[in-house]
Amino acid sequence: LAALLTDDMAAVDTQIARRMASEHAPRISEVTAHLVEAGGKRLRPMLTLAAARLCNYNGQNHIHLAAAVELIHTATLLHDDVVDESQQRRGRPTANLLWDNKSSVLVGDYLFSRSFQLMVETGSLPVLDTLANASATIAEGEVLQLSAASNLATDETIYLQVVRGKTAALFSAATKVGGVIANASDEITQALYDYGDALGISFQIVDDLLDFNGTATNLGKNTGDDFREHKLTLPVIKAVALADAEERAFWERTIEKGDQQEGDLEHAIVLMTKHNTLEATRQDALEWA
Repeated sequence: LAALLTDDMAAVDTQIARRMASEHAPRISEVTAHLVEAGGKRLRPMLTLAAARLCNYNGQNHIHLAAAVELIHTATLLHDDVVDESQQRRGRPTANLLWDNKSSVLVGDYLFSRSFQLMVETGSLPVLDTLANASATIAEGEVLQLSAASNLATDETIYLQVVRGKTAALFSAATKVGGVIANASDEITQALYDYGDALGISFQIVDDLLDFNGTATNLGKNTGDDFREHKLTLPVIKAVALADAEERAFWERTIEKGDQQEGDLEHAIVLMTKHNTLEATRQDALEWA
C-alpha cells in the first residue's frame, strides 16, 4: 500500500510539516520536530488516500484530509503520554519527558486546531462532521478507559467500547472521509467506515498482545508497559474471567491496587499462558481483521 501511495504520501508529509510549524511559539516547532523525527507508520493517512483512490477521487483535498487525520492522531499521542505518564514512544523519549506535561498538552491542542483548519479548507461539511465526531468519540473512549482500565469488573463488552472510542474511531473516520470527499454513495462510505472500524479494533488487540510477547524494538515502547500501568488489556481480561480465587487475588493486587513486585509481569504471563488467553486474543485479532 505504501508503495502505491508514495507520491501522495510525500505531499501529505509536506503538508504535515508545514502545519506543524509555528512562527510565534518556538516550543511548538521543537516538540513537533521531535515527533517527526520519531517517525511512524502513517497508517491512518494512508487509509484516507487509499479510500479516496478506491472511489476514483481526482482532486487534491484527499491530501488535506490525510494530513488532518495524522495531526489528530499525533495530538492524541501527546495527550495520551501525559495521561499515561509514559516515558517512551516509538523508541524515543516522550515529549512530556523531554519538556513537560504543559507543553505536551498545549502542542496537542495546537495540532488539533491545525487539523480542523485543514478540514475547513476542503469546503466539505460532511468531512468536518465525520472528523469532528471522531475527535469527540476518541476523547470519550479515553475518559471511559480511565475508569475501566484498572477495574476487574471490566469485561470484553466494555473493553470493545473503549477500543472503538480511543482507537477504531480514527481508523473508521480515516477510511470514511476518503469516500466522502469523492462523493461516494452512502452504501460505499458506510462500507469504508465499517472496514476502518474492524481494522482499528484488530490493530488495538494486536497492540495489547504485543505488550506481553513483543520486543521493545518492534513496539517502540517497553514490553509490559501496559501491565506496569495497571491496564486491563484483552489478554488480562480473558485471564481474569477464568481465574480461580488465588489468581484473582493476584490480579486485584497488581491491576486494581497497582501493588506490583519484581516477577509479577512474568507471573502474569504464566497465568495467561495457562488459560491460553494470549492465543485467544490473537484469534480475536484475526477475526476482526
